[in-house]
Amino acid sequence: MKKVAILGSGVVGETLANGFLAHGYAAMRGSREPSKLAAWKQSSKGGETGTFEDATKWADIVVLAVKGTAAGAVVKAITPHISGKTVIDTTNPIAEAPPKNGVIQYFTAQNESLMQQLQTAAPDAHFVKAFNSVGNVLMVNPKLSSPPTMFICGNNAGAKTAATEILTQFGWETLDCGGVEAAGPIESLCALWCIPGMLRNDWVHAFKMLYPTK
Repeated sequence: MKKVAILGSGVVGETLANGFLAHGYAAMRGSREPSKLAAWKQSSKGGETGTFEDATKWADIVVLAVKGTAAGAVVKAITPHISGKTVIDTTNPIAEAPPKNGVIQYFTAQNESLMQQLQTAAPDAHFVKAFNSVGNVLMVNPKLSSPPTMFICGNNAGAKTAATEILTQFGWETLDCGGVEAAGPIESLCALWCIPGMLRNDWVHAFKMLYPTK
Protein backbone atom coordinates (compact mmCIF):
# COMPACT_ATOMS: atom_id res chain seq x y z
CA MET A 1 0.00 0.00 0.00
CA LYS A 2 1.50 3.31 -1.08
CA LYS A 3 1.64 6.02 1.55
CA VAL A 4 0.52 9.51 0.50
CA ALA A 5 1.00 12.69 2.51
CA ILE A 6 -1.48 15.45 1.72
CA LEU A 7 -0.22 18.79 3.02
CA GLY A 8 -2.82 21.43 3.79
CA SER A 9 -5.79 21.77 6.10
CA GLY A 10 -8.21 23.19 3.51
CA VAL A 11 -10.94 21.65 1.41
CA VAL A 12 -8.59 20.63 -1.43
CA GLY A 13 -6.47 18.63 0.98
CA GLU A 14 -9.55 17.03 2.50
CA THR A 15 -11.01 16.11 -0.89
CA LEU A 16 -7.80 14.54 -2.14
CA ALA A 17 -7.11 12.74 1.14
CA ASN A 18 -10.59 11.20 1.03
CA GLY A 19 -9.98 10.23 -2.58
CA PHE A 20 -6.74 8.46 -1.77
CA LEU A 21 -8.35 6.57 1.09
CA ALA A 22 -11.26 5.55 -1.14
CA HIS A 23 -8.82 4.19 -3.73
CA GLY A 24 -6.89 2.08 -1.26
CA TYR A 25 -3.94 4.29 -0.39
CA ALA A 26 -2.68 4.98 3.11
CA ALA A 27 -3.16 8.71 3.68
CA MET A 28 -1.77 11.16 6.21
CA ARG A 29 -2.73 14.81 6.21
CA GLY A 30 -0.15 17.33 7.33
CA SER A 31 -0.64 20.80 8.74
CA ARG A 32 1.34 23.46 10.55
CA GLU A 33 -1.34 23.00 13.23
CA PRO A 34 -2.40 19.33 13.22
CA SER A 35 -5.20 20.10 15.67
CA LYS A 36 -7.07 21.64 12.73
CA LEU A 37 -7.34 18.13 11.26
CA ALA A 38 -8.79 16.41 14.34
CA ALA A 39 -12.36 16.31 13.03
CA TRP A 40 -11.23 14.85 9.70
CA LYS A 41 -9.14 12.18 11.42
CA GLN A 42 -12.12 11.17 13.53
CA SER A 43 -14.51 11.00 10.57
CA SER A 44 -12.15 9.41 8.05
CA LYS A 45 -11.70 5.68 7.77
CA GLY A 46 -8.07 5.13 8.62
CA GLY A 47 -6.66 8.58 7.89
CA GLU A 48 -3.75 9.86 9.96
CA THR A 49 -2.62 13.40 10.76
CA GLY A 50 0.58 15.13 11.79
CA THR A 51 2.83 18.08 11.07
CA PHE A 52 4.14 18.81 7.59
CA GLU A 53 7.41 17.19 8.59
CA ASP A 54 5.74 14.12 10.12
CA ALA A 55 3.69 13.49 7.01
CA THR A 56 6.50 13.94 4.50
CA LYS A 57 8.91 11.72 6.44
CA TRP A 58 6.28 8.97 6.47
CA ALA A 59 5.11 9.21 2.86
CA ASP A 60 6.15 7.68 -0.44
CA ILE A 61 4.28 10.40 -2.39
CA VAL A 62 3.58 13.96 -1.25
CA VAL A 63 0.69 16.18 -2.36
CA LEU A 64 1.17 19.91 -1.84
CA ALA A 65 -2.30 21.39 -1.28
CA VAL A 66 -1.57 24.63 0.55
CA LYS A 67 -2.22 28.22 -0.51
CA GLY A 68 0.18 29.43 -3.15
CA THR A 69 1.36 32.22 -0.88
CA ALA A 70 2.41 29.62 1.73
CA ALA A 71 3.90 27.04 -0.63
CA GLY A 72 7.45 28.36 -0.61
CA ALA A 73 7.72 28.33 3.18
CA VAL A 74 6.22 24.83 3.41
CA VAL A 75 8.60 23.42 0.81
CA LYS A 76 11.54 25.02 2.58
CA ALA A 77 10.51 23.27 5.80
CA ILE A 78 10.08 19.83 4.22
CA THR A 79 12.98 19.88 1.74
CA PRO A 80 15.10 17.36 3.70
CA HIS A 81 12.23 14.85 3.62
CA ILE A 82 11.18 14.99 -0.05
CA SER A 83 14.47 14.18 -1.77
CA GLY A 84 13.78 11.61 -4.49
CA LYS A 85 10.02 11.63 -3.83
CA THR A 86 7.17 12.50 -6.17
CA VAL A 87 5.58 15.78 -5.08
CA ILE A 88 2.24 16.49 -6.74
CA ASP A 89 1.91 20.28 -6.76
CA THR A 90 -1.70 21.48 -6.79
CA THR A 91 -0.86 25.10 -5.97
CA ASN A 92 -1.42 28.28 -7.94
CA PRO A 93 0.32 31.65 -7.44
CA ILE A 94 -2.87 33.51 -6.54
CA ALA A 95 -2.10 36.92 -5.08
CA GLU A 96 -3.79 38.49 -2.07
CA ALA A 97 -5.64 40.87 -4.38
CA PRO A 98 -9.21 41.04 -5.70
CA PRO A 99 -10.05 39.73 -9.19
CA LYS A 100 -10.30 42.22 -12.05
CA ASN A 101 -13.45 41.64 -14.10
CA GLY A 102 -13.39 37.98 -13.07
CA VAL A 103 -9.67 37.45 -13.61
CA ILE A 104 -7.75 36.39 -10.52
CA GLN A 105 -4.36 38.03 -9.98
CA TYR A 106 -1.04 36.17 -9.74
CA PHE A 107 2.09 37.13 -7.82
CA THR A 108 4.40 35.53 -10.41
CA ALA A 109 5.63 37.28 -13.55
CA GLN A 110 4.20 36.27 -16.93
CA ASN A 111 7.06 33.93 -17.88
CA GLU A 112 7.55 32.48 -14.41
CA SER A 113 5.70 29.85 -12.40
CA LEU A 114 5.29 28.93 -8.77
CA MET A 115 6.31 25.33 -9.43
CA GLN A 116 9.61 26.46 -10.96
CA GLN A 117 10.31 28.38 -7.77
CA LEU A 118 9.49 25.32 -5.67
CA GLN A 119 11.60 23.01 -7.84
CA THR A 120 14.54 25.39 -7.50
CA ALA A 121 14.09 25.46 -3.72
CA ALA A 122 14.02 21.64 -3.52
CA PRO A 123 16.05 20.44 -6.52
CA ASP A 124 16.15 16.79 -5.44
CA ALA A 125 12.36 16.47 -5.21
CA HIS A 126 10.35 15.35 -8.25
CA PHE A 127 7.60 17.94 -8.65
CA VAL A 128 4.60 17.27 -10.91
CA LYS A 129 2.00 19.98 -11.51
CA ALA A 130 -1.53 18.54 -11.31
CA PHE A 131 -5.01 19.19 -9.86
CA ASN A 132 -4.50 22.97 -10.12
CA SER A 133 -6.92 23.67 -12.98
CA VAL A 134 -10.20 22.40 -11.51
CA GLY A 135 -12.26 22.89 -8.37
CA ASN A 136 -12.23 20.41 -5.51
CA VAL A 137 -15.77 19.20 -6.31
CA LEU A 138 -14.48 17.56 -9.50
CA MET A 139 -11.02 16.44 -8.42
CA VAL A 140 -11.93 12.84 -7.61
CA ASN A 141 -13.96 10.77 -10.10
CA PRO A 142 -15.82 13.74 -11.62
CA LYS A 143 -19.29 13.08 -12.95
CA LEU A 144 -19.09 14.78 -16.35
CA SER A 145 -20.18 13.90 -19.89
CA SER A 146 -16.74 12.40 -20.58
CA PRO A 147 -13.43 12.11 -18.73
CA PRO A 148 -11.79 15.55 -18.49
CA THR A 149 -8.11 16.24 -19.19
CA MET A 150 -5.56 17.04 -16.50
CA PHE A 151 -2.54 18.89 -17.86
CA ILE A 152 0.65 17.91 -16.03
CA CYS A 153 4.35 18.70 -16.24
CA GLY A 154 7.58 17.95 -14.43
CA ASN A 155 11.21 17.02 -15.00
CA ASN A 156 11.08 13.42 -13.79
CA ALA A 157 9.45 10.78 -16.02
CA GLY A 158 8.89 8.34 -13.18
CA ALA A 159 7.12 10.94 -11.08
CA LYS A 160 4.85 11.85 -13.97
CA THR A 161 4.04 8.16 -14.45
CA ALA A 162 3.11 7.93 -10.76
CA ALA A 163 0.91 11.03 -11.02
CA THR A 164 -0.73 9.70 -14.18
CA GLU A 165 -1.60 6.42 -12.45
CA ILE A 166 -3.30 8.36 -9.67
CA LEU A 167 -5.16 10.60 -12.10
CA THR A 168 -6.40 7.59 -14.04
CA GLN A 169 -7.76 6.07 -10.83
CA PHE A 170 -9.38 9.40 -10.04
CA GLY A 171 -11.21 9.41 -13.40
CA TRP A 172 -9.00 11.71 -15.47
CA GLU A 173 -7.25 11.61 -18.81
CA THR A 174 -3.73 13.02 -18.58
CA LEU A 175 -1.77 15.18 -21.00
CA ASP A 176 1.96 15.37 -20.31
CA CYS A 177 3.09 18.87 -21.29
CA GLY A 178 6.80 18.28 -20.71
CA GLY A 179 9.24 19.73 -18.20
CA VAL A 180 8.90 22.26 -15.42
CA GLU A 181 8.92 25.12 -17.95
CA ALA A 182 5.32 24.18 -18.82
CA ALA A 183 4.15 24.94 -15.28
CA GLY A 184 3.48 28.60 -16.12
CA PRO A 185 0.93 27.88 -18.85
CA ILE A 186 -0.66 25.15 -16.73
CA GLU A 187 -0.94 27.47 -13.73
CA SER A 188 -2.58 30.02 -16.04
CA LEU A 189 -5.37 27.52 -16.65
CA CYS A 190 -6.56 28.17 -13.11
CA ALA A 191 -7.23 31.80 -13.95
CA LEU A 192 -9.13 30.74 -17.07
CA TRP A 193 -11.06 28.09 -15.12
CA CYS A 194 -12.11 30.66 -12.50
CA ILE A 195 -13.58 33.22 -14.93
CA PRO A 196 -16.99 31.48 -15.39
CA GLY A 197 -17.21 31.14 -11.61
CA MET A 198 -16.32 34.75 -10.93
CA LEU A 199 -18.66 36.11 -13.61
CA ARG A 200 -21.57 33.63 -13.54
CA ASN A 201 -21.11 31.51 -10.39
CA ASP A 202 -20.38 28.49 -12.63
CA TRP A 203 -17.80 26.38 -10.80
CA VAL A 204 -18.64 22.89 -12.07
CA HIS A 205 -16.67 22.46 -15.28
CA ALA A 206 -13.32 21.10 -16.46
CA PHE A 207 -10.99 21.26 -19.47
CA LYS A 208 -10.70 18.56 -22.13
CA MET A 209 -8.21 18.10 -24.97
CA LEU A 210 -10.02 17.06 -28.15
CA TYR A 211 -8.57 15.46 -31.31
CA PRO A 212 -9.93 14.86 -34.83
CA THR A 213 -11.98 11.73 -35.30
CA LYS A 214 -10.23 8.94 -37.20
